[in-house]
Amino acid sequence: MPHKFSLAFLTLFDCGPLEAIRAAAESGYDMVGLRLLPAAPTEPPYPLMTDPSVLREAARTLKETGVAMADVEIARLKPETKAADFERFLEHSAELGARHVLVAGDDPEMARLTETFASFCRLARNYGLTADLEFMPWTKVPDASAARAIVEAAGETNGGVLIDALHFDRSKTTLDDIRHMPRRLVNYVQFCDGPADYDPSDEGLIHIARCARLMPGAGGIDMVGLARSIPDDVTISVEVPNHEMARTMAPAERARSALEATKRVLAAAGR
Repeated sequence: MPHKFSLAFLTLFDCGPLEAIRAAAESGYDMVGLRLLPAAPTEPPYPLMTDPSVLREAARTLKETGVAMADVEIARLKPETKAADFERFLEHSAELGARHVLVAGDDPEMARLTETFASFCRLARNYGLTADLEFMPWTKVPDASAARAIVEAAGETNGGVLIDALHFDRSKTTLDDIRHMPRRLVNYVQFCDGPADYDPSDEGLIHIARCARLMPGAGGIDMVGLARSIPDDVTISVEVPNHEMARTMAPAERARSALEATKRVLAAAGR
């Protein structure tokens, strides 16, 4: 079964949800990812959570274009987090037909984080959603091994590990870690590239992750090796936020270029 492709929220960070859905359809994607909750305290609220008319219009546009909803962002699990805090977020995600929730772990106490994740999984299951824990080197879940340990300890059938190409490269994660990840834990992966030379501080890593990723195959990450290591049929979310590129390329052009670059990597990997 061939890979399905999803246009990640951050690739068109500068677009509203309706424009992103239409760009995904125009550019040849099967699916789209959207953000409902802020990823940082400085981000404003997102209209899919605050404006019922935008939520209805987004659902209508998905149906009209035939683009499916892949993942929704972002559930941050902090020391004080209760799974019930996300009930409305999950309700809205289900209204859009989403399949996966991107989850970040921001609690230094692993036992508590694991229990919160398990509780979130149980709630997300009520809405037909998986909970996919993304490892990021500056968070309390810094690599694939840490994410896998939490997900397996939580023991929920809809729990997964989200593999992001950039974080794979910047963390202690190896291709063997990816290859040996149980198939049941991998619901989707994120493709991008990054510069070979980079600032390894948290600030430097975050800047590239949010503002300066490169098209797959255009940087220093072993994207062909990664492509050979992921499951054959897994959904690939193409996540290439690049603020400089956004100043010179229209949204649909950026989306199309990112998808074409991803397909070239897969072809080079024999996929």
